[in-house]
Amino acid sequence: MEIMIQGGIIHPISSESFEDGYIIIKNGKILDMGTHGPSGKVKENMEIHHYEGKHILPGLIDAHTHLGILEENTGERGKDNNETSSPLVPQLRALDGVNPNDIGFSDAIRAGVTTVMTGPGSKNPVGGMSLAMKTWGKVIDEMVIKCPAGLKLALGENPMTAHGGANKAPVTRMGTAALIREMFLRAQDYERLKKKGRLEYRELGMEALSAVLDGEIPVRVHAHRADDIVTAIRLAEEFGLRLIIEHGTEGYLIRDYLRKKNTAVAVGPMLTPRDKMELENRSYDTARELAEAGVKIALITDHPYNSIEHLRLSAIIAHREGLDEKTALEAITINPAGMLNISHRTGSLEKGKDADIIVMNGHPLDMDSRVEYVYIDGRLVYGSRAEADGHGVKRKMY
Repeated sequence: MEIMIQGGIIHPISSESFEDGYIIIKNGKILDMGTHGPSGKVKENMEIHHYEGKHILPGLIDAHTHLGILEENTGERGKDNNETSSPLVPQLRALDGVNPNDIGFSDAIRAGVTTVMTGPGSKNPVGGMSLAMKTWGKVIDEMVIKCPAGLKLALGENPMTAHGGANKAPVTRMGTAALIREMFLRAQDYERLKKKGRLEYRELGMEALSAVLDGEIPVRVHAHRADDIVTAIRLAEEFGLRLIIEHGTEGYLIRDYLRKKNTAVAVGPMLTPRDKMELENRSYDTARELAEAGVKIALITDHPYNSIEHLRLSAIIAHREGLDEKTALEAITINPAGMLNISHRTGSLEKGKDADIIVMNGHPLDMDSRVEYVYIDGRLVYGSRAEADGHGVKRKMY
């Protein structure tokens, strides 16, 4: 059955907004959309959803969370995001640790967040593989969009504290970088032996790193301080790695360098206290200053360190601090989709893309606006109709 969303102000993100348009959904995809009304498009048995006066935009995307891995309301048993038995664990897969029953998934949907990247924490210099997934479902394998979505590396205080405090490497920033270098050198040797057919046995971690060295998978580096960001760029250039900086708290201090190096930054979490030295220079201006310098940005919550519900709030605050409306909306839609290499499926409203759509009662950057309806893969999962059908998150997530 086809569904037509009709009326309202449509914000495709990839093109200019327009009023009184329509979106046709079939088999979970956007079949058609237009600016001149649905005349001639209505078919027999088509389900029409009228949203006059509403704002319609693609589902929001959070490019850095620990959703489903660092669970809420579970205590220590729900902290499944850091395998601290070793500082170097590239063989880990977030896919094996996600619990779709984490309450954060329901919060995400209510907030209009339809896609997230989730992955390991930052206590290891090399923490494992992340994934990109939808936020509605009950079987993680059926929610995945891209797996793996990146290899987690971490610089700065967290790995030094987690391992150095136990009198294990790394104790210093130099030690952290050295461990990462040594690991990639081993991976290069592993690749050479594999290509020559001289491997005696396969090693899961080295197999994962081979995909990173080949450019199939980016490295996603936890770095707050400017010097750590520069170290991440240095390491990426040494080994020819695709790089995304996560957090980038002091990125504005080296914004021209980031632009010169064509390095994207997933900025956040924005609503965090300065509870460690690396956050001393935290600023609400960071997103604006990076964007104005020509650096590609996304906004992130780092859920649950900021709640997944605060993703749109981060864009509202950044806009209040001078980030232009267009970039603020791109930073929670198409830009994170690009960083996750899933922009062919989501991040904007276009023909052929997944029908991940949210309907709001006001402009998305208006603090008073609320998400009223959420579609994921064309299925209405939040809103009055969803409740009536038994699929709504207000009643029960699945």
